[in-house]
Amino acid sequence: MRHFLLMSTSGCHLCDEAVELLVTGLDPQRHSVDEVDIAFDDALMERFGVRIPVLVDEASGAELGWPFDAQGLQRFVASLE
Repeated sequence: MRHFLLMSTSGCHLCDEAVELLVTGLDPQRHSVDEVDIAFDDALMERFGVRIPVLVDEASGAELGWPFDAQGLQRFVASLE
């Protein structure tokens, strides 16, 4: 199973859109996603603050930055496998 982290924060409407894409675009049998609220970590705020939402592949560190759509998500996931 491939594990991803979605860098986000509360009140971020773009993050909400990204969550919807992930729910519909990833296979829960093959992929898992944890949402990380960057507001509670200074290092994460520094790294991702102006770029959220960002999907991070936990194994490789590869990042998919916003904006992305369903096709972009599928290309990103395929490039990791």
